[in-house]
Amino acid sequence: MIKFLTKGILRDRSRSLFPVLVVMLAVAMIIFFQGFMNGTLNGMFLDSAVVSTGHVKIMTRAYKEESQLLPNDLALLETKQLVDKVSQDYPNHFWTPRITFGGLLDVPDENGETKAQGPVFALGIDFFSSGSRQIEIWKLERRLVGGRLPENGSEALLSASLARKLGLSLGETVTLIGSTMYNAFTTYNFTVVGTFKLNLGPLDRQMMLVDISGARLALDMEGAASSVLGYANSLFYDDTVAVALRQQYNKINSDTTDIFSPIMVALRDSNQMGVMVDWMNAASGIIVGVFLVIAMIVLWNMGLMNGLRRYGEIGMRLAIGESKGQVYRSMIMESVIIGFIGTVFGTAMGLGLTYYMQEVGLDYSAAMESLGSSEFIFSNVFYAQVTPELYYIGFMPGVLATVLGTMLAGRAIYKREMAQLFKELET
Repeated sequence: MIKFLTKGILRDRSRSLFPVLVVMLAVAMIIFFQGFMNGTLNGMFLDSAVVSTGHVKIMTRAYKEESQLLPNDLALLETKQLVDKVSQDYPNHFWTPRITFGGLLDVPDENGETKAQGPVFALGIDFFSSGSRQIEIWKLERRLVGGRLPENGSEALLSASLARKLGLSLGETVTLIGSTMYNAFTTYNFTVVGTFKLNLGPLDRQMMLVDISGARLALDMEGAASSVLGYANSLFYDDTVAVALRQQYNKINSDTTDIFSPIMVALRDSNQMGVMVDWMNAASGIIVGVFLVIAMIVLWNMGLMNGLRRYGEIGMRLAIGESKGQVYRSMIMESVIIGFIGTVFGTAMGLGLTYYMQEVGLDYSAAMESLGSSEFIFSNVFYAQVTPELYYIGFMPGVLATVLGTMLAGRAIYKREMAQLFKELET
């Protein structure tokens, strides 16, 4: 029966082409919209996690209280042992030390005199350790606009905006002026080997990236770090998992009586990100839900109209001896086949569009130029994201809604009277 119905559907395009196209387009739109929402939200959280918060972050209790001041005198010590321990205890995340510091960047001229100066926000990142994923998560190979990546601790990357402001060229030496972990005055020379553009709005204006080994030498922080950041191996932020991990770690390791004991915070605990996480999750669920309901109503209506249009055919089939149950079941089976075919093609189309937007993104940098606050980190480019649920989410509206519409229209089959049937056939 299925083979017979499939042949009929494929041969009679007037009966199958339009319904298949409608299902295909509706499913493709649902998958693309879901993928775009997933990518946009996770991209926003990942940008914040990469730059400052991690999915979870470990620091001392004292550092947490004064974190806005970047108090490296309250930093974590013996971070290698800490990273090794949390990597073993929580293998679903990867962990990396980070030094966050600020200072003044001095650019000398050919005589060694100051040519230009400017404030700098700097990050000491673990670029060179075995298994480090920092270049991957920072997307530096894509975001590098000039030069190359650092190869040792005395080399640095500057944001293109800061380099342009200071009149720097690649290969020039800059001097960091700041204070050490012990609040002593320090100067340290870095060679600028590359420039980058993060597309993160105002954050690009005064950022410098160096390897953590160079930051430790500059700030006298051997074996220390401002914090240890943890990221889910998939790089997908799950707020429930992060909060559970934070509670589990703090219950075991944190001592409220010791200001230097480690404490873990989740992404939602930093810079009022909790409000944004809750709001974004709720908004995403509502928007996707409304869109899904609308698509189901459209497909339901299509199944209904398709059934009503075939009343003449139904009457003929009843007149030649088919039972009402046989006609009804065959119509439902046809709608299942049409919904399945349309869903398969729509899923392929939606995944293709989502993958394209995952690689290319939607750049709206011009709209971010006027943004003056850096409290939240927003990417200037929206990316979609292909996630496992996109492979099956289209089957609910694509098949179920089409079948429900056909079932509703098919109820009229059981109300057909033979007298009315013969009257229809006469006309």
